[in-house]
Amino acid sequence: MRSLFYFLLLSALFVSRPAVFAADAYLFAHMTKADYGRLYYSVSTDGLHWTLLNNGERVMDETYRGHPDIMQGSDGIYWLVGVREPDNPGVIFFSSSDLISWKAGPELDANHFNVGERTGGIPSLGAPKLFWDDVSNLFYLTWHAARRNRPENMVDGVKEHLWSDMRTFVMTSPDLVEWSQARRLFQYDMATIDVIIREENGTYYAILKDEKYPTFDHATGKAIRIASSESPLGPWTEPGPPITSNYHEAPTLIPNAGQSGWLLYHEQYPGIQYGISTARTLAGPWYEMWVQTYDVPAEARHGCMLAIPRELYDGLLAAYPSAPKPDPQE
Repeated sequence: MRSLFYFLLLSALFVSRPAVFAADAYLFAHMTKADYGRLYYSVSTDGLHWTLLNNGERVMDETYRGHPDIMQGSDGIYWLVGVREPDNPGVIFFSSSDLISWKAGPELDANHFNVGERTGGIPSLGAPKLFWDDVSNLFYLTWHAARRNRPENMVDGVKEHLWSDMRTFVMTSPDLVEWSQARRLFQYDMATIDVIIREENGTYYAILKDEKYPTFDHATGKAIRIASSESPLGPWTEPGPPITSNYHEAPTLIPNAGQSGWLLYHEQYPGIQYGISTARTLAGPWYEMWVQTYDVPAEARHGCMLAIPRELYDGLLAAYPSAPKPDPQE
């Protein structure tokens, strides 16, 4: 009987549990269709219904450029990742304690992103994303890159010679100043972009866009998939089945407010609308939510969402008044 008790106890300890969070509010840092690469804010208290702030204007001037991505470090400081202008390629980080006042620096020059034939700068420095890992006490910076001067291959108006050549890379840092050498994130040769790394119950998950063009021989192309690993550096499992339809990208993940599990937002491009896939655990199973159960500002494009304390939410509302919503009766 005692052996049976310990067996059941160990089984309970190692079973995968849904993630449970007490999220007070959420921030969506994003660009817009009309102002690509600049910084805008929307907020939510339930993770489903979003309000565009600052009367629909930028929350930072031309100082910021990029696909907005924010990660909080172990010291509570938020780090925003951006890219420099094309004539001086590289990455620039901004730090803030309140998500309102941002201090620029440190920066990374383009040569940090040289990996084989893929050298720093466009198209070899796409959408850098940041992940902080409490276990290794390191930041992980990921980005995607393609080789230059590839033979042209246009498919339905898409530069497939560029996009199918995209691979995801990673480097690590304890402080965003000293960095490891850049290397491939995945051990397999697969076209991927927009990768974010997250951890749950000791397992790491790479949420990625399968960037190969969809065909009957590759039906998973241009869809969001998930791989897992025991380490943020891999080796990674082969990506699982798609959790979105084709032509979705820019995944961003938040805990489901007041419930167990996750909400994974993804953009149906080019700028059509956002969708949500939901699951109790990152291991799945996943399903896509009905579009009438959530509301994302129509202007919003690529960005990142994160859970924030109520006091930061209140501060954002005070600093950036919300844009009035149109009256449906008019």
